Amino acid sequence: MTHTAAPCTSEAERFHTNQNDSYAYVDLRHEALGPSGVVYVMYVVTKSVIFIALFIAAVAVFAYNCLWLYRAMRLGRPEDRRGDMLRRIGHLLYYGFVQRRVASAGQSVHHLAIFWGFVVLMIGNLTFVAGGVHPALRFELLGPAAAGMLHASQDIMAIIVLAALAFAVFRRVVLRPKHIEALSLDAFIILGLIAVLMFAMLFANGIEIAMGDLPRSSWTPGATAISGWLAGRSGLFAWHQGLWWLHGVVLLVFLNYLPFSKHLHILAALPNVYLRRLGFVADLSRIDFENTEAFGVSKVTEFTWKQLFDGYACTQCGRCDNNCPAWRTDKPLSPKHIVTDIKDNLRLNARPLLANRSWRDLSAAAADFEPATPLIGFNQITPDALWACTTCGACMEQCPVFIEHAPKIVDLRRSLVMMESAFPPELTDFFKSVETNSNPYAMAATTRAKWAEGLGVPLLSEKPDAEYLYWVGCAGAFDDRNRRASRALVRCLQAAEVSFAILGPEEGCCGDSVRRLGNEYLFEEIARANVEILNGYRVKKIVTTCPHGFNVLKNEYPAFGGSYEVKHHSQLLAELLAAGRLPAQSDGGQRLTFHDSCYLGRYNQVYEAPRETLRLVGARIREMPRRERISFCCGAGGGRMWMEETLGRRINAERTTEALRTGAETIAVACPFCLTMLDDGVKDAGAEVAVRDIAEIVAAHLPASLGAGEQTASLS
Repeated sequence: MTHTAAPCTSEAERFHTNQNDSYAYVDLRHEALGPSGVVYVMYVVTKSVIFIALFIAAVAVFAYNCLWLYRAMRLGRPEDRRGDMLRRIGHLLYYGFVQRRVASAGQSVHHLAIFWGFVVLMIGNLTFVAGGVHPALRFELLGPAAAGMLHASQDIMAIIVLAALAFAVFRRVVLRPKHIEALSLDAFIILGLIAVLMFAMLFANGIEIAMGDLPRSSWTPGATAISGWLAGRSGLFAWHQGLWWLHGVVLLVFLNYLPFSKHLHILAALPNVYLRRLGFVADLSRIDFENTEAFGVSKVTEFTWKQLFDGYACTQCGRCDNNCPAWRTDKPLSPKHIVTDIKDNLRLNARPLLANRSWRDLSAAAADFEPATPLIGFNQITPDALWACTTCGACMEQCPVFIEHAPKIVDLRRSLVMMESAFPPELTDFFKSVETNSNPYAMAATTRAKWAEGLGVPLLSEKPDAEYLYWVGCAGAFDDRNRRASRALVRCLQAAEVSFAILGPEEGCCGDSVRRLGNEYLFEEIARANVEILNGYRVKKIVTTCPHGFNVLKNEYPAFGGSYEVKHHSQLLAELLAAGRLPAQSDGGQRLTFHDSCYLGRYNQVYEAPRETLRLVGARIREMPRRERISFCCGAGGGRMWMEETLGRRINAERTTEALRTGAETIAVACPFCLTMLDDGVKDAGAEVAVRDIAEIVAAHLPASLGAGEQTASLS
């Protein structure tokens, strides 16, 4: 190798090799290398051999661990998440790489910085590995301009990542938000390893600048500043090599720490975004009762492989907890821990299952497996936690990697209900009443149309050619307060001359609460019976006041052969008002706040229709801080309407307090459950504020000449 002498900034004499050499100098005063260039070459060769051996070993261990995790995941039941590849790729770019959900949460900007730091610095780490194989594989091979740009990107992103890491530590140690495990050892190990990688890279580049191997640049502020501090010092080559080995060892340790740490999501998050459901999780899986002996999930292998993969992807950021109404009101439910406990349970039970098993044996082994560590009762997967869930979907709406929490909880409830008959005692009467009377109010099915007496509402059997079937729902037919909302909607439909009819005694419970509470067998009986009646009348269009019925009829009945055009009454009222078919009179602007129902909003993305309805009758809407997709649940969903709330604070009380703080005169709702819960909340608070369904508000703005004087009086 030929060397040419060149001036340097230190007293150490350096020999510059050709441009393809990884290290363009030799420190003649460094005793470890001595004055001979041959020793340097021997060192470079030895270093490459050692690094290649370490790299191959580390990658082999990493691949083995990833394969084990993959095999463990495949112990779950089959599930198809293929199809619509282009749309999935679009979601991956928008939610995975752009990190849309992370960016929308202002307090999580540091996570965004760390993510993009990983993406940009991955180029540097790949080059680092390549340089360990052969010293000539450096950025400089791409030319001065490209090399300068890449060095600049690495330097700037390293500084940004270090700042984000410092804030992450400050947040955990000082701010300590409730929804994250502030003093998690695992988190600090990962943060520390990342910090070491950043410092090692910056100092190594700074040394190269100090020794003249890299140019000084304002675009590499970190390394350039370090080079100024190191200028003129001896022994820099040894320090450079020490930092290089530190970087290499930490990188390989980091690689093998990931598969069994909380930061496994670094590997699984992006695939999980790609494999997400393409819409919001608005329906639940069915059970093949004819070919299945175990109903629901009692052991971890009864989940689907995708439900298990969710655990790998969980970032443990705590957004699900922070937006969960049960967790926020001191219930024992943590959506985050439900997911992570499933992952931990899988790891424990997969070890004996995977031992000496071939790929072909996995499904059979999982089906016959009796776990040593049960799932329900494991860590925080307790019955109290499972029954606390309102299935509001706030956790799924906020999760940056699209984990599906609610279906897992419902699957676990199914096992408790159908396999063990282990459910809160008040649900015994609920299930019995729905099964015998087809409603949860213990009222005779023959009285279902009693609410409509004197209104001239036809039955569908009397008017089979009606344009709309009005699906009244159990609350609208039997609950005294919600009957007023049903009568108000009838007045609006009649005023707009809409052709509609009701089923009356033929209408049954839609089955929403039954299904969310885990009684899938009873739900299927209900759904099949209702679909048979609806299809017998050849129903095409349905309007309903209940978002739960709206969701079931629209999204879940098609699986049972019932496909209909389903509208929520807020949508139909907005259309009628906009078309001038409802001659509503403005009252000069009543101050209202509107509460978004979870099953109307998050589950079906209906946010504007109820607000437009209110605006068209002149209302001035004062929005609550938590609204639309981040709306806070009233506490009645997921079957909680029929259960006692004995743990923590009442969910409806927290939501009512938020509504009252707006200073509104009326709390407007578009759901019978929400009407009941918020009306109770206002009474408990002793506030002089009305809670009304939007149909009542619209009906109150109709001219008295349109009839239904009794109805007008009841709304005053």
